[in-house]
Amino acid sequence: MAAASPPPRRLRGSAGASGASLVATAAVAARFLPVWFATAALFVVASVVAPHALGNTSWSFVLPDATVLAVAALGQMLVVMHAGIDLSTPGVVSFGGNLIAGVGAGSDHRLAPAILACLALGVAVGLVNGIFVGLLRLNPLIVTLAVGQIVLAWSSKYSRDHVTNQPLVPSGLSSWATSKPLGISTVFWTGAALTIVVALVLRYTTGGRRFQAVGANPRAAWIAGLRVRTHVVLAYAAAGLLYAVAAVLLAGVRQSIDPAFGSAYLLAPIAAVVIAGAALSGGLASATSTWVAALALTFLTQMLVTMGLSAAMQYIVFGAAIVAGMIVSGDRAALLLGRWLRPVAPPPRAAA
Repeated sequence: MAAASPPPRRLRGSAGASGASLVATAAVAARFLPVWFATAALFVVASVVAPHALGNTSWSFVLPDATVLAVAALGQMLVVMHAGIDLSTPGVVSFGGNLIAGVGAGSDHRLAPAILACLALGVAVGLVNGIFVGLLRLNPLIVTLAVGQIVLAWSSKYSRDHVTNQPLVPSGLSSWATSKPLGISTVFWTGAALTIVVALVLRYTTGGRRFQAVGANPRAAWIAGLRVRTHVVLAYAAAGLLYAVAAVLLAGVRQSIDPAFGSAYLLAPIAAVVIAGAALSGGLASATSTWVAALALTFLTQMLVTMGLSAAMQYIVFGAAIVAGMIVSGDRAALLLGRWLRPVAPPPRAAA
């Protein structure tokens, strides 16, 4: 008898490509979906154990704070997309807030220069980080921690010299931050619009796709002719700009600048990015999932406060939630689903 003829090579290749595409799509979805399910589950749990956390009064605090964290986390996300990390966030937020109070001097006529000074500070700090990491190839953890400490020191000095007698931000900024179009904080609408813009730029523009490609595989991007080091510098500069925007929003929400201004943004943005499913090796990240992760972390804090837990217990629950989020999301979930969906090649047929 004649040997059984194999299927046409073209069809077999097409089926293999289709299966690989299915696995890749499912793996990417698995990376970002867990944070959405976890956030929904958190709301369900809150409705049972802390229903007051879902009230309008609670949301008036949660949404602005979550938005500020989300904007800072978006900056951290851009750095993580290039396999980096940025610990200068508290320094930029602190110094930016002090600049708004100091340059603004409580006058609405000086609000625009104050905001521009804050944004310029963020870009400058980001460029310094980017040059050290992208061009000089220094360790991002050490560099950004050192730069952040220097910026914090200058923030403290500037505060003593210029902000002690005028810690309030210009009333125009605080009035804008407390306004509520359609019953929701202006800060929320601003952060949501910014998140959508970042997501669209990364996904649908040539520059955004190149930015992701460089982060996913720097060597291949370099071979393709892309400027890898320039993209790294750009990532840190854009991150610094977003930290400065977070400082502006936080100043409007808080309405005054205190010594602890910005101190909460050292690890929280990193936690939001990781829980959202970003690949720590670079490349893959989701702006919308990062925003959802920031919302979940902020709401969890509000729920614990509503439940009346002690500060120590709040830190324990918060830390446990972050660890659990890292276990069920990101690289681990993508790897497990990819293995499950990977097509298994059939054994070769023996000749009859």
